[in-house]
Amino acid sequence: MNAVICERLEAVRTLMRENGWDILIITGSDPHFSEYPATRWSQVRFLTGFTGEAGDVVVTAGHAGLWTDTRYFIQARTQLEGTGVELHKMRVPEQVPIPQWIATLGLEEPVIAVDGLCQSVAQAQELQEAVPGARIVPVADILSPLWPGRPAVPSSPVITLGEDTVGESREVKLRALRKWLVLRGADAVFLSSLDQIAWLLNVRGSDVEYNPVVISYLLVTMDDAFWFVRKDAFEDPDPETEDSFAELAADGIQIKDYADAAFALSSLKLDGVDRLCVDPGQLNLCLRDAIESSLPQVEYCSSPIPLMKAVKNPTEIDGMRDAHVEDGLVMEKFLYWLSSRAGQVDEWQAAQYLGSLRAEVPGYRGDSFETISAYGPGAALPHYVTPREGSALLEPHGLYLVDSGGQYVFGTTDITRTVPLGPCTPLEVEDYTLVLKGHIDLAMAIFPRGTAGCQIDALAREPLWAAKRNFGHGTGHGVGFFLNVHEGPQDIRQNFNSQPLLPGMICSDEPGIYREGMHGVRHENLLLCRPVGDNEFGSWLGWEPLTLCHFDTSCLDVSLLTEAEKTWLNNYNEHVFSVLSPRLPSEVAQWLRAMTLSI
Repeated sequence: MNAVICERLEAVRTLMRENGWDILIITGSDPHFSEYPATRWSQVRFLTGFTGEAGDVVVTAGHAGLWTDTRYFIQARTQLEGTGVELHKMRVPEQVPIPQWIATLGLEEPVIAVDGLCQSVAQAQELQEAVPGARIVPVADILSPLWPGRPAVPSSPVITLGEDTVGESREVKLRALRKWLVLRGADAVFLSSLDQIAWLLNVRGSDVEYNPVVISYLLVTMDDAFWFVRKDAFEDPDPETEDSFAELAADGIQIKDYADAAFALSSLKLDGVDRLCVDPGQLNLCLRDAIESSLPQVEYCSSPIPLMKAVKNPTEIDGMRDAHVEDGLVMEKFLYWLSSRAGQVDEWQAAQYLGSLRAEVPGYRGDSFETISAYGPGAALPHYVTPREGSALLEPHGLYLVDSGGQYVFGTTDITRTVPLGPCTPLEVEDYTLVLKGHIDLAMAIFPRGTAGCQIDALAREPLWAAKRNFGHGTGHGVGFFLNVHEGPQDIRQNFNSQPLLPGMICSDEPGIYREGMHGVRHENLLLCRPVGDNEFGSWLGWEPLTLCHFDTSCLDVSLLTEAEKTWLNNYNEHVFSVLSPRLPSEVAQWLRAMTLSI
């Protein structure tokens, strides 16, 4: 594979020389800036062999580099070995982002080629500010000439969700969006973010693995909505898609071809649009050029939809609770099965069995991300990719980490449990306990309305910091409703994100410790932000755990826990038992009773 990568890089440099490009940038995203792009846009993997979910590549005549963050350092070092691609580390104090790195090259007027479909307006602006003399050349599908058999734009069946499932009709959502347009003095808004479109139109698909979205664009004016979604595969669409399109058309949604988005944007002025709103972080350069060829007034601003969909309505909250009950039953059956399988199964077999249990749940629509099933040293990689062949045996000692989730028509789940498979070393016990302390301390948090996630991130880290330990990833992310498992605008991490946490938001709580070559620990629940009271000091918020799966106490150093932490843990485990045991097989319920006794 390394020889293949070297050949591809040389082909890229030949292409650069033929076109007079000094630098070429390939981002790890797609035309919609999705976290998980479809295989058509796995350009970083094609060019470097790196399979992580976050990575950008820069190629010059004498250098090729991959920029990725702390989650993937170990993985990147392994996958890039022998390719000639150098690892550039992000989310570390000494980081040098791509625009600043290019500035250090000292080229006065470099010609920088980018994939115009996968480079955002915001990214281009950052690059131009760092290298003022640069000429940025957007080229659509820039790697296609070097990629025989490149996958096509995917087309999957489209389904619609009713108000009984999602709580609000698309008419209500479109009315709210148009009200926002009126307040901004704009005539239209253009959306390219797939989860925003899916939420607004109450549609779902499976164009992107693990994310129930449909690759498309959406233009909403004061009177119309144009959905650019039809691909070649829809020339003879399946009956479900035909019914969905008919339902959307009855609600005033005009169905258009995906490839016609650029032409439509270049004709906006003719259609009576004078002022368009578009998010520069979600607009690619090719479509920017189409818009600006037509409109003198383009307002680059953040979309209001991420915040609208992050605050779940009562129907969505009820659905998420139901999803976590079903997922909790799956997890407890899996952990019971695992309790007698140490030394008999490997990481891949465990992941497959867990997936088979989820698949039995009515309403299951696939996993919400690729299951991380990692024993011992594998768990030291926060985003470990479990190998189908040659995966590690789950031995009857040490720690096993499983991070997984499900997509259900009524909700999305994301859960991590670290499981002792037998005797553990003192260091494993201590790490396990400290991470659980951090998890509990965040879950117990009470905070005033208006607090942002970055202001409470330290609660999960303080037990680790006190022992001079830390983790490089965020502590928490938002989660969609039968949508992307990672969503904003809220998060819980050290970055200075000013978005306040609001009632109805759902966040993960997942601190960790990772020791390369030894073990990894992460404990994760999803938490619902909810009001907990008002007094003369203001309005107060706290968390309701949605995830229902016990924490194993056999690996705890109880002396490290405070009384409050022990009380929370005992109450949580008892709650898990009381909710799930009536629906569990008797042998699993009896086992769970023993696993949830008070410490």
